[in-house]
Amino acid sequence: MPGSELTERERQVLAAVIRSYVETAEPAGSRMVSRRFGLGVSAATVRNTMSDLEEKGFLFHPHTSAGRIPTEKAYRLYVDEMLRVPPLDRAESERLAKEISQGTATIDSVLRRAAQSLGVLAQELGVALGPRFDDAILARIELVRLSAERLMLVLSLEGGAVRSIFIELSAQIGDAALVEVQAVLNERLPGLRLSEIRASLADRLRDASTSGDRRDLLNIFLQEGEQLFEAATSADADSVVLGQASVLADQPEFSDAERLRRLMQLTETRTQIAQLLRSRPSGSGVQISIGSEHGTMLPGGLTVVTAQYSAGSLMGVIGVIGPTRMPYEKVISLVSHTSSLVTDLLDG
Repeated sequence: MPGSELTERERQVLAAVIRSYVETAEPAGSRMVSRRFGLGVSAATVRNTMSDLEEKGFLFHPHTSAGRIPTEKAYRLYVDEMLRVPPLDRAESERLAKEISQGTATIDSVLRRAAQSLGVLAQELGVALGPRFDDAILARIELVRLSAERLMLVLSLEGGAVRSIFIELSAQIGDAALVEVQAVLNERLPGLRLSEIRASLADRLRDASTSGDRRDLLNIFLQEGEQLFEAATSADADSVVLGQASVLADQPEFSDAERLRRLMQLTETRTQIAQLLRSRPSGSGVQISIGSEHGTMLPGGLTVVTAQYSAGSLMGVIGVIGPTRMPYEKVISLVSHTSSLVTDLLDG
């Protein structure tokens, strides 16, 4: 464990440097740390301790005469072993609940409001990722006629999500055929995961007894069912919702034009963000990745804090992206609370 190599004094000084840098964005000097954080030791002792922490890779000098700045290693130790996450402030909790719950309760609209509200309160870039639909459980199927040559297959999923797929017809299909085939589909498919339906649809429908144009329509599902349900699970598979990027642009880390350009490019394409969020470990609790832990998926110097939400059998991710210099206690509390609010809305 990285923290096992530190003395208690080193841990206290390191925590003080991190808190100071998070609040001020300025390198922390020994005299300021000694005076402000009441460590009970002289500035000289703090200076020597900071020097030891630098040798161990927890602090570094941005300039020869400047104070110290935490490294990624320091932030990881702080997150894993040192911080204490307080309950979310009541006013912020009520504000989040109000802003996320007002409006329609579809997955897309809830995630859009949640990412926006979370980002503003955390002063980071709010992010949310729509759920994968492979594991979604089908509740009901509806066949809707759009024209003589086109149908819409509407899949209602447990948890309230709806997926729509267009079906092109090569022959005239009567209304009675739509009703009968819809009944067959609803008799045999609800309660199954979409991935199960995609893999076994032909086997589940092969012995269905129909005739005439009913048979023509059923044949579409027998012959093209795998492609149809693949479309249902892949559509919007990388649906990333972002809050306001401007809250990051105002932070000192992005005063450099090149870093700001890379940030804006990231938010415009969203592909890397989707890839990153999809790779987050599943399960309960808040997940935090820092700086180089993202590999090449994000520019350097960023932290991602996320938590999982659920909507029935569906799972997605919500959280924030910001500089490694972030108020971790507050951000973790906000992300955790927001994921619970989103789950309550979508599961309710």
